[in-house]
Amino acid sequence: MSAAQICIMATIILYLCFVIFTGVMIGRRSKKSAEGFYLGGRGIGPLVTAMSAEASDMSSYLLMGIPGLAYLSGVADASWTAIGLAAGTYLNFLLVAKKLRRYSVKLDAITIPSFISKRYDEKKPVIMCISALIILIFFVPYVASGLAAIGKLFNSLFGWDYMAAVVVGAIVIISYTSIGGFSAVATMDLIQSVIMTCALAVIVVFGVVQAGGMDAVIAHARTLPGFFSFSETYNVSTNSAEPYGFIRIISMMAWGLGYFGMPHILVRFMAIRNEEELTLSRRIAAVWVVLSMGVAVFIGIVGHAVSSAGRVPFLEGSATETIIVKLSDLLSTYGIFPAIVAGCILAGILAATMSTADSQLLAASSAFSENLVQDVFGVKLTEKQTMLIARLTVVVIAIIALFLARDPDSNVFQIVSFAWAGFGATFGPAILCALFWKRSNRQGIMAGLVAGSIMIFVWKFQIKPLGGIWNIYELLPAFAVGLAAIVIVSLLTPAPGAAVEKVFDEVNRK
Repeated sequence: MSAAQICIMATIILYLCFVIFTGVMIGRRSKKSAEGFYLGGRGIGPLVTAMSAEASDMSSYLLMGIPGLAYLSGVADASWTAIGLAAGTYLNFLLVAKKLRRYSVKLDAITIPSFISKRYDEKKPVIMCISALIILIFFVPYVASGLAAIGKLFNSLFGWDYMAAVVVGAIVIISYTSIGGFSAVATMDLIQSVIMTCALAVIVVFGVVQAGGMDAVIAHARTLPGFFSFSETYNVSTNSAEPYGFIRIISMMAWGLGYFGMPHILVRFMAIRNEEELTLSRRIAAVWVVLSMGVAVFIGIVGHAVSSAGRVPFLEGSATETIIVKLSDLLSTYGIFPAIVAGCILAGILAATMSTADSQLLAASSAFSENLVQDVFGVKLTEKQTMLIARLTVVVIAIIALFLARDPDSNVFQIVSFAWAGFGATFGPAILCALFWKRSNRQGIMAGLVAGSIMIFVWKFQIKPLGGIWNIYELLPAFAVGLAAIVIVSLLTPAPGAAVEKVFDEVNRK
């Protein structure tokens, strides 16, 4: 192992130790209750709310997916996706955040399934059960994809055994998530978002220098047909431009719809200490997401120029997602201090993955221990027993995710894409209708959850393969079907009771 690799490994190990220590210390000071474990006692500040929401959202897609997409085909794919995600982030904070926080406090709901169930005052926890199962179905493999990304990172950098790396990543995440709960997860997400930001800033400056300056980067991009266009995309196999049609643009921007249904992001709104502080959170989140994704797209452009200059090899296919790893490896060759900086950049990739996996693990845990065990099955637990079950659930779900992550050849991006669509199409329409449509009822919400879930699978595996106009990201048609099901069934069945409508009016009167 070279001196540079030793420095990189030492930096990453120190980072992991820091994560465990900080998470455990925060956990020791956290409120020992279900609300404390899952929502941080509703005492989270605006900065932590904003940055933890964005860190838990972006995952390694920010540091690997977007740059890799831009490197492979130019700005169109990556930029339209980024625009959709930025719009979704802003609208989620603007439309959903305050109402969800206010409504969840009014109903004393600490999870998304419990909020939807209590919103419609259901006597038998059918919605609760369906919602919790949806979370487990989509989140467990989502956590597994994060662990797989950690395994691949360490395997490619140091030649570690893939499963050994996955286990190490799982142990670190379990340690601070199971002990500290939401407070530890949210605080660590803030710290990890700072590391991610620094990684983006350093690598883009270093890449520009290695490419020969900004003029060289721009000039190189302009030599590639369609690379610098929003209406065309670059085809590397033919070295030609291909039209980037309206359907493809809509399909990529549809990623933004997913935000309305992401349980691990929505609970951030429920956890803030004061709903008025969400205005500041929205501004922070919007600025950060626009800047970070803009830089991520530019890293892909810069990376291609660096490859053209002969400083790193040309990458193909899924290997394009490692461009930031290749640039970090190049940086480490310049001496001990640059190697330490490279280690911090790679720790940023690790941070991006962990910040998503920990939030998803906590959301999946709450779905099982809080919603299924206590609400659906009616198991009565003391406060101490509740905390024990919550922590044990975190460990068990992580072990299941470990089992699912055992295949090193699994496609991480496809799993993330499918799970994102699953949550967006099921919970998205349900949350929007619950917050904004007084006439929506229990039967409609159940229909929407089921219809959205089914359409995700139908479109993904039956319709989308037909190609052509059907080649649309499954989130968009499934979201539309879920929303239509809620509207149609709600209108065909009796209106919600007076008590439900009264609470709706009280919440919306403010």
